[in-house]
Parts: sequence; structure tokens; C-alpha cells
Amino acid sequence: MSDHVGYTKPLPTVTHEDREFWAAAREHRFVLPKCQACGHVWFPPYASCPACLSFDRGWTEASGRGTVWGFTIMRQPYIPTFEPELPYNVVLVELEEGPMVYSNLVGIDNDAIACGLPVEAEFEDATDEITLIKFRPV
Repeated sequence: MSDHVGYTKPLPTVTHEDREFWAAAREHRFVLPKCQACGHVWFPPYASCPACLSFDRGWTEASGRGTVWGFTIMRQPYIPTFEPELPYNVVLVELEEGPMVYSNLVGIDNDAIACGLPVEAEFEDATDEITLIKFRPV
């Protein structure tokens, strides 16, 4: 694991279930798990399909496009390392492929965020190992 100097916020822990997701993100690709038995696409990347419980999971390239389904503006420093960014947003994006993902919206004032806003994925190289997927308005 590399030194995280310069990045002080919490980072995800890569597991066997989501290793392919984070590897693709490092390459600035957005992939989602897809059931080879029933075709269901889901997130987060559990080992088995939440629709049919099959373990026959593959990966599909996602468009990276979606719509803001919900959001909140964080104004309290619940996590100390986020305090310099207050107020910051947390959005729930409904992807074109169906699943919903939580992230942050960049490139927009918090006052301009609205449900129904079309967005696209943007990649933030947080460390050598972890690239975060955020969204920006289309």
C-alpha cells in the first residue's frame, strides 16, 4: 500500500467482492456487476445476484451517466477530515443501467443541485490504489 500523504479522508477497503470494480476505476472505467444467469445489473458489487442469488457474476461496462435521485448538503463536521469542505453534498445517483450509487457532485454550486439533474461520472485519483467515482452535471 502506498503512502497516502496528501489524502486524509477515509478510503474504501477493497474486498474480494469489489476488487474488479476498484481496478476498473483506477483505469477510469466504470463497471457494474451483471448476473450471467438472469442479466440483472446491481450495485454495490456483492458476490451473488440480489435478484436470483446466482454466484455466476460477470462485469459490464457502465455508461457513467445517470440522474440525481436525491441529495443532502452536509453542514456539520461528522468526519473531521471533511470539515474544510463544509458545506459539501452527498448525492444518490440513479444510473442509466438501473442501480443507484452514493457519491459527490462536483463542478456545481450546492444551491444548484436538484433532483432530476442529468450527471456523468468523473474519476478522482485519490491515491495510487484508489480512484473514486464522482459525478458532474452533463
